Amino acid sequence: MNFLNPYWFVALILIPVIWYFYRTSLKKKKSLAIKFSNISLIKEAGAGKSKAKDVLFYLNLLLIALLITALADPHIPLSQTKEGVNVVMVMDVSGSMAASDYKPTRLEAAKESAKILIDELSIKDNSGIVIFSSGATTSAYLSPYKDKVFEKLSGIRQTEGQTALGDGLALAVDMATSIPNKKKVIILMSDGVNNAGVISPQLAISFAKTNNIQVYTVGIGSNENVILGYDPFGRPQYAQLDEATLQTIAQETNGQYFKSVDSSTLEKIYSELPKKIERETEDSSIKDWVILASIGVMIVQLYLRFGRYRILP
Repeated sequence: MNFLNPYWFVALILIPVIWYFYRTSLKKKKSLAIKFSNISLIKEAGAGKSKAKDVLFYLNLLLIALLITALADPHIPLSQTKEGVNVVMVMDVSGSMAASDYKPTRLEAAKESAKILIDELSIKDNSGIVIFSSGATTSAYLSPYKDKVFEKLSGIRQTEGQTALGDGLALAVDMATSIPNKKKVIILMSDGVNNAGVISPQLAISFAKTNNIQVYTVGIGSNENVILGYDPFGRPQYAQLDEATLQTIAQETNGQYFKSVDSSTLEKIYSELPKKIERETEDSSIKDWVILASIGVMIVQLYLRFGRYRILP
């Protein structure tokens, strides 16, 4: 537990001061009762009534202590972050994503799976999308409004470019840090080998690590070789997945690598990813609960004074 305004605890010095004057007052009353043989004073200083007054007095002290604690604004750690998480999805839209081993194509299957992930995010989370082929660009800026992100996701189209993996990751890092005071997570999906762009994957990894960003990577491939087309000499061109680079990205950023081999495994991966995101604890105020406890003490005190079973006549 910690306190947002701990300087209020200085006021706790009032409690021993009040206690001192209370005990002094009781001693004086007893002394006067004995000295002047005042029957009413003797009765007032009686043991039963004195104990009853002590109970009410200590309830007052407890009330003061609780109110001071509430002013200090106590916080305790809870399991969810108040700020939420910035989740940036990085999607490969290069020519190889047109392969039809995923129905209807790899890209369309990836888009449907991304919708599952976005839908599973907390209402406190922001989501955004970066796409890359020969270069990288922003498809959807970070937003807590899922419908807007869905709209941008649906509008993503296939390109004929190469695979600028490093550029895509670097742009995602830049997006993830655009809204401060949130945990930052990147989900990078690719089916190819980095062969374009100006930023290497290793440099992008360093950028992510510097900004304390976890990167989860998803490799899209098939158990069998997938022909993308033929070169001018009639030789088949196969889709190639660089698993080693994706694994390195995940490992060095404390993320995790997932391998997809078809549409169903891809959907399963994206549906489970929100559960993989580690949500940091937050310090949440319990001031209201302390105030409620103060009210409870006040009610008890009033009942003991004026209720049916009051302890003072």
